[in-house]
This record gives sequence, C-alpha cells and structure tokens, in this order.
Amino acid sequence: MNIGSNTPFRRVTLIAAIRAARYLRPQHGNVLFLTGKLCVKYGSLVQLSEAFALQFVAAHTSIPVPKVHCAFVQDGCTYILMDRIKGDMLVRGWASRTDESKANIFGQLRKMVDEMRKLPAPGHCISNVVGGSLYDSRFAGTSSTIGPFDTIRDFHLFLRNGMKEPPENYPEVGDLMRLQDQPWPMPVFTHADLSSFNILVRGDDVVGIIDWETAGWYPIYWEYTMACLEANPMNMWWKEEADHYLEPMQREVEMEALRLKYFGRFPWFQ
Repeated sequence: MNIGSNTPFRRVTLIAAIRAARYLRPQHGNVLFLTGKLCVKYGSLVQLSEAFALQFVAAHTSIPVPKVHCAFVQDGCTYILMDRIKGDMLVRGWASRTDESKANIFGQLRKMVDEMRKLPAPGHCISNVVGGSLYDSRFAGTSSTIGPFDTIRDFHLFLRNGMKEPPENYPEVGDLMRLQDQPWPMPVFTHADLSSFNILVRGDDVVGIIDWETAGWYPIYWEYTMACLEANPMNMWWKEEADHYLEPMQREVEMEALRLKYFGRFPWFQ
C-alpha cells in the first residue's frame, strides 16, 4: 500500500517546512498546523500505521477523516502530512449542548461505528490495518507496541502474561480465563480511542474523526471496554456516554476489569 506522494523532494520540503514553521505556527501536541489547509503529525512516537488506517477508512467508508498526502519515516521520526479538518473537538461546549444536539451527534457516531463493524476482517489476526503491530500507550508493561497475533486467543493469552492455568486461591483469575477462552466472533475494525478529543464537529455535524494510531482489527468488545475502563484522565466524563454510541457489553467490561485488576499496570502475576 502506497502512502501518497513520497518523493524525495516532498520529504526534504516537508522537513524544511517544519523547521521553519514550528516556532511560528500553532501546534497541538505532535501536530503542527502548517497552513489553514494542511497539518503534519510527526515525532518518534507517531505511527506510520496511522497513515495506512486513514487511507483504509477513507477508501472503504464514508467516515470523515483527514486526507493523507504523504507519510514516511526518516531518522527514527515519522511524518504524516494530511489535510486539516476545520472543526472543534467535541469536548468543547458539550455540557451546554441541548439533548437534541447530543442525540444528533450520537446518531452520527453510531452510523460511523456501524460502518467500521461491517468491514470484512482479512482473517482471524489481531493486528493493525496492514497486518502489523498494534500501538497503544495503554498497554501495560510494554513499549506500547504489541503483536500482531494470529488469533483472538493468542491476544488474550498475551494480555494475561501467558498464563495458561489459573492459579490456586484466585477464583477471579479462573473466571477471567474462562471468559477470554470462549469462542469469539471474527475481529472487527476498531478505532480504539473514540474520545471526545478525537471527534471534530461543526455545529451538530460530525466533520472528522482523528488520531487513528491505535486503530486495527480487535475483538468485538474492544472499543466499548476501552471507552469504559481506559478513558483519558482528562476525558473521564465521556465514558458515561459510551452506551449512546456503542453497543453496551457489560459482561465484557467485567471481564476486562478483572484483566486490568490482575494483569494491568500493577499486575499481581508477572
């Protein structure tokens, strides 16, 4: 899969533009707004797979995402040049919206999630959109990059640190393993971080979904459980809205809560 026009000239020009603009143009995190129409996401933690995900979503759905013009890695730094979507983060002004406005936005988000869920999985693999490693800073005890995994079972085994037999005197771990080891549907395409920071709106219209670095093929519950259990600390209130745009999966939330309890950031079992 090609990523835009990655000519040597464009690479040199983009890096020069960043050096000239980074102290003059507005920047949000690792995104530098070069002009009113273009921005570049760059840095050592930026994932090239995000550019592939953006292209994939643009080609196969009607979900509004930034158009990628080029993307490449040079000297350990990833660069993604893309269109700038004019809109406000949904978090801004949410509390002052009417119930009708919120319902309108939730309806659009449900349709977008449904489009993602209808994309046929390329197989049983848990991976990014091109079959490679998954990135998420919320993966405990890792370098934030894991996989890919041949099956959901392999993914679950990794998440519980390779444990194959439940330990004595820890019945909850046995419950977790039974839930994880049950048959699962095929993986579904997942954004994995649909926070109100990553949803852009103009008025009541959702005009952009951004930050696809965590996207990939995951178990069907992943979007919901991450929204409920691993919300951005600055966005904790948004988890209370998850049922309005995602299919509720309470049993899976309980399963993931057990995993995070025993194998999360402060694991009981290594």
